[in-house]
Amino acid sequence: MLSQRVRELPESATLAMARKATELKQKGVDIISMSLGEPDFGAPEFLKEAAIQAIHEGHSHYPPVPGYLDLRETICEKLKRDNNLEYSANEVVVSTGAKQSIANLILATINPGDEVILPAPFWVSYYDVIKFAGGVPVILNTDISTHFKITVEQLRDAFSSKTKLFLFSNPCNPSGSVYSEGELRELAKEFVKYPEVMIVSDEIYEYITFNEQNFSIGSIPELKKNVITINGLSKAYAVTGWRLGYLAAPEEIAKACSKIQSQFTSGANAITQRVAVAALKAGKEKVSYMRETFLKRRDHLISEIAKNIPVMKTNVPDGAFYLFPDVSAFLKGKISNTNDLCQYLLEKAHVAATPGEAFGCPRNIRLSYALNEQQISEAVNRMAQALKEL
Repeated sequence: MLSQRVRELPESATLAMARKATELKQKGVDIISMSLGEPDFGAPEFLKEAAIQAIHEGHSHYPPVPGYLDLRETICEKLKRDNNLEYSANEVVVSTGAKQSIANLILATINPGDEVILPAPFWVSYYDVIKFAGGVPVILNTDISTHFKITVEQLRDAFSSKTKLFLFSNPCNPSGSVYSEGELRELAKEFVKYPEVMIVSDEIYEYITFNEQNFSIGSIPELKKNVITINGLSKAYAVTGWRLGYLAAPEEIAKACSKIQSQFTSGANAITQRVAVAALKAGKEKVSYMRETFLKRRDHLISEIAKNIPVMKTNVPDGAFYLFPDVSAFLKGKISNTNDLCQYLLEKAHVAATPGEAFGCPRNIRLSYALNEQQISEAVNRMAQALKEL
């Protein structure tokens, strides 16, 4: 009955672990979840008010497929204000989350056999959506010693006549790494040699950076026509369930993404689109309290691991709300990979984490610190006790 396409498509690893954790919770098990990538804050009050106002204003009909014009214009204003990016409304497509923006883009650009360069670790869905479209992921491996960043030499060696896209997140999910302006300018020197290759910059964690403002690779003048920027509301404004993402790209690509979206979902939720106008006009100042809280939690988690599980190697990520420790010290005996390790931690310590295999890094696990410091301490203590038994 089922198509070969869906038979070959795996379940999202992050959602799979969340599902397993939920099943145990429903049985009465006290699970601390460090697996799912969403802020634990509620929606900001000013966005709730915007949603209520939109309902009273009667926004209950189909919106345009690429999004309301005033929202797309607001996105352009935001990209200019925050990122020094120049786009017109015709180059913007609003979707049901950044995940759909990425899927639209891959389906609109990738033919079977086309190669997409993916620095590892990569967000879990990148790889599978590329494969779904018949593309070939070309993985660039990194590790904790380089803060999970690729080198210019790796990038240079990855290009081929089949390369179509380069896809990365900055800040990175799952590592929390942030490429600096200087690092991106060095990579840009290689990208300009391949004007036929498009660079996809997923900046959904843009507002959650701890050292300096996030730099958008698309603001480098030589790359302006080659960059597609992905962003959305979910992480910055803690409204993951309201589902709104957007893509800014050369008009030909934007129109192709809109065409695909017209056949699959039509326009994104009308109420959330009205909320997005209020959110993007407000900018990051109204949600800076989340970033400050995440910074404290990051430092607390690193400190707790250093104190209780010293053989678990950590670095200090500059963004997002994840730690991506090297757990290779525990991958032996009955625990042969991080899938086994995360299953063990779930069953023995009642802590949900996400295996690194899903992100292209089989020596690591992803720990989300989108939970309070007391929960973080308890989770690390539980893991420490369970790991002592290995």
